[in-house]
Amino acid sequence: MSATAEHADGDSGRDGTVGAQGSSAVDRLGLSEGLVVQELGYDDDCDDALRAAVEQRVGGELVDEDYDDVVDVVLLWWREGDGDLADGLVDALATLVDGGTVWLLTPKAGRDEYVEPSEIAENAVTAGLSATSSVSAAPDWVGTRLVAPRAKGRR
Repeated sequence: MSATAEHADGDSGRDGTVGAQGSSAVDRLGLSEGLVVQELGYDDDCDDALRAAVEQRVGGELVDEDYDDVVDVVLLWWREGDGDLADGLVDALATLVDGGTVWLLTPKAGRDEYVEPSEIAENAVTAGLSATSSVSAAPDWVGTRLVAPRAKGRR
């Protein structure tokens, strides 16, 4: 876990309300009004407070895998038993706008179906992505920000 994620744990929900937790998590995810956010991998274990906070921040509902236009951000809920992570990441890129972000949401260390950071890094590279940061996204979930590497120009 990164220092960013550890620090984020400490300031989640200072006033003890679910709204405060969801709001601070959305701040850490860098989401803003008007973004189109696609949610993949939803299941009963996903954090509803985070989902509601994301919808409130962007001013619209999350779109699902059937959405047929481009999206700015993908929230990909992923667990150890969900299959091949590289394939899941490639699927997440299908509708992502150039320069968009994939937030890979995985169970925190010690939780059922935890995904090792080394596995995330390896599969991100296979999918053509780079992990840039990790944050505490919800009480049981850590978010890893994945982006396509920028093309390197000649010096």
